[in-house]
Amino acid sequence: MAKEFIVAIELGSSKMTGIAGQKNLDGSITVLATVQENAESCIRKGVVYNIDKTGQCLTHIITKLKNILKADIAQVYVGVGGQSIRSMKNVIVKDLVTDTIVSQEMIDELMDTNRNMSYPDQEILHAATQEYKVDYQYQADPVGIQCSRLEGNFLNILWRKNFYRNLNTCFDNAGIAIAEMYLAPLALADIVLTDAEKRSGCILVDLGAETTTVSVYYKNILRHLAVIPLGGNNITKDITSLQMDELDAEKMKLKYACAYTENSAIDETLTYSIDKDRKIDSKTFIEIIEGRVQEIVENVWFQVPNEYSGKLLGGLILTGGGANMPNIEKAFRTFNNHIQIEKIRIAKFVNTTIHSTDPLITEKDGRLNTVLGLLAKGDMNCAGDEIRNDLFSGIDQKPVNANNTDNRNTRNINETITTGIVPTAAEKKQAEEDARKKKEAEDEAKRIAEEEEAKRIAEEKRKNSFTHKAMNNIKGFFKKMIEPEDE
Repeated sequence: MAKEFIVAIELGSSKMTGIAGQKNLDGSITVLATVQENAESCIRKGVVYNIDKTGQCLTHIITKLKNILKADIAQVYVGVGGQSIRSMKNVIVKDLVTDTIVSQEMIDELMDTNRNMSYPDQEILHAATQEYKVDYQYQADPVGIQCSRLEGNFLNILWRKNFYRNLNTCFDNAGIAIAEMYLAPLALADIVLTDAEKRSGCILVDLGAETTTVSVYYKNILRHLAVIPLGGNNITKDITSLQMDELDAEKMKLKYACAYTENSAIDETLTYSIDKDRKIDSKTFIEIIEGRVQEIVENVWFQVPNEYSGKLLGGLILTGGGANMPNIEKAFRTFNNHIQIEKIRIAKFVNTTIHSTDPLITEKDGRLNTVLGLLAKGDMNCAGDEIRNDLFSGIDQKPVNANNTDNRNTRNINETITTGIVPTAAEKKQAEEDARKKKEAEDEAKRIAEEEEAKRIAEEKRKNSFTHKAMNNIKGFFKKMIEPEDE
């Protein structure tokens, strides 16, 4: 079995997915193993709510992968997403001396100031630079331009601090080292959107089981990100109102549900069979489905900022399991009241070439697009020691350390915060330490400057005082008295 491979894990609301693969020289990816665990008992709306059960699921995922790969797993890539992730705009202004040339240090200072913004119970996972305003003009790269006022516009992606802590705790408890954490919506966008779509502007909608994630891109820049706490499971629960359990409701949804049905196509005499003894009215079923679909769709359109209406020429891209529902494209066109969109595309698979014989991959139904995106982001070997089935297989094998960071040096946090990488605990600690030292240095410089200024003012007052002037006059008088007169 391969000695080098990359492992990625996605914590979905319905399924936890682990995948291992290799990157090929031609840019394609060969999937070596794909495993899943039911996550409904531990993950809700994309975030951990039962730490112990999540740790158990992670352990099962890793064990299954190790058995297939015949090798230990040293570290994994992890996707961060789910409820509570949201974007917030922020503007940082720096006034300069007239005709100052903007330097990279000034740009870094703006980024540092933005990064150090404090949000109650939230932390910045990612900061997307929108543009810079140099005096009265917007610039993508202002370095080298003269100005007297520099403004940085940022889009901060926030997440609840306790969600981040819970996620790390789960991996620590399971003894699994994290190679890198990525913002899942950004990893997904990078593998399903084309460069043209990002450049001309588009909306990416990931229709999941319990959440719907909306990402808006324009001129290659992420402009808005929101997670709507509604998904396919809400439709299933609505169907249970027709006197059936969730298992039957899910089967009915997969068999009969349609996102939009024309009134002329509704047969009021038609019924759907739940089982051999029970039937339901098709019209009632259709109304329940469309009611929830309309709510989800209208929430998606509501998330698109008005300033981009009519500008997103790349159109709307739908992905995820929910995008498989018949007529989902027509539903988005019908329930759209204010956003002008011409193109709608359903991304059932990724743009990267994937080699696999696993039905989970070859089905190409959009459900694994995010975890494939995480796999594509990997650039470090995740393989541990080879697992041997002999009497001496346990000798000299080193245990995997969940806190291992030997494969990567601690980076400047600005190297991570603009790439979709969620900074590690060590990088956050280093950033806090750097910020503390910088503040101490600034405070010390300010204190010294204030002391010097106080001394100058005191000296100035002393020189201008009445006593000082009188003494100078007396000294001048006696000096003249003792000086010999010129003959």
